[in-house]
Amino acid sequence: MTIKHVMSALAMVAAASGAQANTVLSESFDDVAALASAGWVQVNASTAPLGNAWFQGNSGIFAAASGAANAYVAANFLSTGSTTGAVSNWLMTPELSLDGSSALAFLVRTAGDGFLDKIEVRLSTSGASADVADFGTLLGSFQASTDTGWVGLSYTLNGVAAPTTGRLAFHYVVDNVATAGNYLGIDDVVVTSAIPEPTTYLLMGLGVAGLMLRRRFTA
Repeated sequence: MTIKHVMSALAMVAAASGAQANTVLSESFDDVAALASAGWVQVNASTAPLGNAWFQGNSGIFAAASGAANAYVAANFLSTGSTTGAVSNWLMTPELSLDGSSALAFLVRTAGDGFLDKIEVRLSTSGASADVADFGTLLGSFQASTDTGWVGLSYTLNGVAAPTTGRLAFHYVVDNVATAGNYLGIDDVVVTSAIPEPTTYLLMGLGVAGLMLRRRFTA
């Protein structure tokens, strides 16, 4: 048997064996000020934007889902400086390695009080780009005008045909702050993907190679 035969057999073993979840990103927002140094990007495209308006959670409005009471990231109607303006405030993850097995899970909560808050979850497969025009894929959205408590959401990226790099974005949307928009928080963001089990591959591969060598010397 040739090395080519051995490698072909190993490839078949790899294809047949299982996969395990690999954590690509985990963020609990203990320190929102440190997000930029970790590769997160903010883009405030609101009417008359007031800077980068995602901020450390306010425990006086509601507490984080886990950890310290203020350990979540939040945005509110003050993303715009106009009393009748629209909010379009983006929080983008660092550039990530993504494929069809990738999945996003996170918690979201709105303050309610009768004002509709909405969050869109969007995907860009344009590498490190932070251009909002590249986030054309809408994975899903959540909106509420009442405080429903922390709500867990998850989305799969099975539409990604081949391994690539890109970003996921949380897009806080309010059509008109005169009638909607209050306060929204996000906590415990986790991105996972499926990867081969290297130990299983190695053990099975060695077994296949051993059988081939045995056949060669006993033939």
